[in-house]
Amino acid sequence: MNSPEEPTQSPQEQASLPASAAPGSGVRGSADGSDYGAEQIRALKGIEGIRTRPAMYIGDTGPRGLHHLVYEVVDNSIDEASNGFARQIVVRINADGSVSVADDGRGIPVGPMPDMENRSALEVVLTEIHAGAKFDRQGGYKTGTGGLHGVGITAVNALSEWLEAEIRREGAVWTMEFARGTVAEPLKKLGVSDRTGTKITFQPDPRIFPDTKFHYDTLQKRLQELAFLNKGVRIQLFDERTGAKDDFCYEDGLIEFVKHLNRTTTPLFPQVIHVQGTQDQTEVEVALQYSIDYDENVRTFANNIHNVEGGTHLSGFRTALTRCLNNYGKKQ
Repeated sequence: MNSPEEPTQSPQEQASLPASAAPGSGVRGSADGSDYGAEQIRALKGIEGIRTRPAMYIGDTGPRGLHHLVYEVVDNSIDEASNGFARQIVVRINADGSVSVADDGRGIPVGPMPDMENRSALEVVLTEIHAGAKFDRQGGYKTGTGGLHGVGITAVNALSEWLEAEIRREGAVWTMEFARGTVAEPLKKLGVSDRTGTKITFQPDPRIFPDTKFHYDTLQKRLQELAFLNKGVRIQLFDERTGAKDDFCYEDGLIEFVKHLNRTTTPLFPQVIHVQGTQDQTEVEVALQYSIDYDENVRTFANNIHNVEGGTHLSGFRTALTRCLNNYGKKQ
């Protein structure tokens, strides 16, 4: 018996329906005459998906998204440095407007991956999303990393007109070239090298970005910030277009960061309070100094990523600081 909520159609009624609206066809007719069915569904994979919806991966295709490409590559170098595998990072804005990021880390692996049709690990990392060594601690990254999802460097490749990778490892120099996310030149072994490291050079794609001009001051601010956060790591920035350059290296890390933030005001005391510790494999570091200003200047980071809206680490710090001051006041 058919319930009133589920009316059925007679064979004559079903036969009179257009084929596009036949039950089970997966297609529905619409008021304006257009059809919506299985043939309208698209399944975008990897590079194509990134190029179709770039803002999902880099925020937007304006200046912020453009510079985010550089940050993604630099963050990989920073991950090497924060885990003790690299000590120097060089960022260069080339005369043609492209950008090069080089480090003295271990170098992206270039060997074949049997479960990926024996493609080079370098190719897989640069062309497949969710490919990388940071999903667990087995890749040698014992401390937190900015890259966690295996997406960033693939997005850079996908949104670049061209990208060149130069890897130094296993006693040799390896190169590979890409065009809009796909392999343009296969992996090549050029010669010998007694050094290790990764160098990525890329040109943003004008089909994606209305303006592909990098701004020195924007990169300078972020790179200096990273140098403060990673004490002892040297980060150099060069602009071949203008000759501008900067060299950042801070042995006292966050202490120098706080002094830098307070450089235009008067501190209430000369020393910067610095606390550092580890619990359950989580490292925490805090530096603070009070000044005569009424407005606070608080910066919070997790794995070198700026947490603009704070987070539980900031909430916990505020709670602990308030408790300590209250307890001290009650004892006096």
